[in-house]
Formats: sequence, structure tokens, C-alpha cells
Amino acid sequence: MEERKILIVEDEKKIAAALKKGLTENGYYVEVAYDGLIGKKLFLSHPYDLIILDINLPGLNGYDLCKQIRNHNQQIPVIMLTAMNTTEDKIEGFDAGADDYVIKPFEFKELLVRIRALLKRIMNQQLPTGNILKAADLEMNLDTKEVKRGDQPILLTAKEFQLLEYFMRNRNRVLSRADIAERVWDIDFDTKTNVIDVYVNYLRKKIDKNFATRLIHTQVGMGYILKENG
Repeated sequence: MEERKILIVEDEKKIAAALKKGLTENGYYVEVAYDGLIGKKLFLSHPYDLIILDINLPGLNGYDLCKQIRNHNQQIPVIMLTAMNTTEDKIEGFDAGADDYVIKPFEFKELLVRIRALLKRIMNQQLPTGNILKAADLEMNLDTKEVKRGDQPILLTAKEFQLLEYFMRNRNRVLSRADIAERVWDIDFDTKTNVIDVYVNYLRKKIDKNFATRLIHTQVGMGYILKENG
């Protein structure tokens, strides 16, 4: 199974370090941000499978960061981890878009169970029916290798197909060039090459050029994103 990536946004460094150690020991890849603005930057520039988020953060508080995460990605699970334990605090957290709300102090085992449950839920939601991936009116059949947008068939090379599959499996997420190079080309990213930009342009010409709504967008300085809502 592909290693799951978790982003922790927590300004208490001892808690962040303990969480990272425990999650890493349980097979997760973990990155940490110590303030909300850095957390936002990491979220926008890397694909994660789950976010653990404190509320009282410098730079950008957890409520506002969660709302901004939801503006970019409706599916990614977000767990708020905080000492703020009133009913009003929890309601505000869920209204901001959190999937779960864990009160400090907490048992790591309990947090781990909640993480696994959320990841299992999102994985089940993303399983393609009949090996079909869909984003807006774009459809990809992983068995027959056929792609169509609306009723129009689209012919892709093998590498274009792999790139589009990666985009569609990570729709509504910003994908950096390094992420794409690693996952589609299986190489360490060479900043001198523009091969990824070239292939993204190939895809755009085929799936976007003759359609009213563009799906693939550039996030300047960050990478690319396939948006279902254009």
C-alpha cells in the first residue's frame, strides 16, 4: 500500500515531535509546520492524505486555516487537536470543516484509531466504480485505457495517460513538479528540466483546449492542480 502522508500543524514543538515520532513508527510519512501560514503553504504545495491541526496557531489560526483548506479540497480529512474543549469550540471547529475534534491531553492510541478510520473512509469514497475515474465531465477507464470528455474520445500516449491518472487521483490538490516527477517518472526532480511542463501542456491541448471549462490550472510557484469545478 502507498505510504500515507500526514501534515501536522502544531506550534507546541514537544507535542509535534511526539506525534511525528509515533506516526512515523506506525508507517506514516509526516511533515510538521509550527504556524498556520507555513501549514497553509505546505498544504498548497504538497499532496497530503490527512491533516492534524491545532487551533491556537501563530500566523493563521486553525479555524481560518481549516476553512482555507476546505476552499481548496473538500475531501481531505482534517483532525483538530486542541485544548479548547467547550461545545462552542467544537461547533466552530466542525463548522470550519473539521472531520474530527480531539481534546488535549489525549491518548495517542485513540488518535491513531481516529486517523485510521478517517483514512479508511476517504479511501473507500475514492475507490473507482468499475475502474472508472471521473473529474467533472472527464472520464478515464483504467481497464480499457480509454479517455473521454463529455462524448468526445481523447487519445493519449502512455505517459500522458499516467500523468492524467495521477492528476485525477489527486483532483483538487496542488501537485508540485517534484511530486509529479517522483510519482509519474520515478525520478528525483531535476530543476533544469521542463519535461513536466511540456507534458502538462500536451494534456491541456487534448483535454482543455476545445472545451469551455478548463480543468488543469497552474498554481504559480507551486505546481499544477486539476479542478473539478474549473
